[in-house]
Amino acid sequence: MFTSVLMIEKPLTPADVEFVTTLHGDDPISFVVLMQPRGSKDRLLRAIDDIALGELEQAAQEGEEPEGKEALEPAERALTHSVAALEAAGSRARGHVVQRHPLEVLRGVVEETRADEVIVLTAPHFVEEFFHRDWASRARHKVGVPVLKLFSHSVDEDQPSAGG
Repeated sequence: MFTSVLMIEKPLTPADVEFVTTLHGDDPISFVVLMQPRGSKDRLLRAIDDIALGELEQAAQEGEEPEGKEALEPAERALTHSVAALEAAGSRARGHVVQRHPLEVLRGVVEETRADEVIVLTAPHFVEEFFHRDWASRARHKVGVPVLKLFSHSVDEDQPSAGG
């Protein structure tokens, strides 16, 4: 069975689930999902990304999003939703919320599970990507397996949000 470690920051949409579960054709796949809650240190970068994407209203609302410990419960709901969606699509899946040092946790999970790849599924982060500070760029130097960066789809109105 093919094993992918899937790093996410938002709940998976149906389009995300279909995309990651069909990347390898009909081969059975097992996912370990790592979900990181939002952090206040990233607020400025998120706002700049929102502005770059022309989403001024979203940039103005960055301060209203739960962060730190307040973001833990929404992140756990988003993780539960995402794991269930992967399982409903016929894949094995398990996961956990990563509160600190996501890249160190990622390296440990890759080693522990003998993962075949890492998939980083996030919204575009132009500032971090430009300076190669995004998860995918940093993970490529740490994990020893291929790292694929994919952009997530928008969350539908009826899905749980990592932000509440």
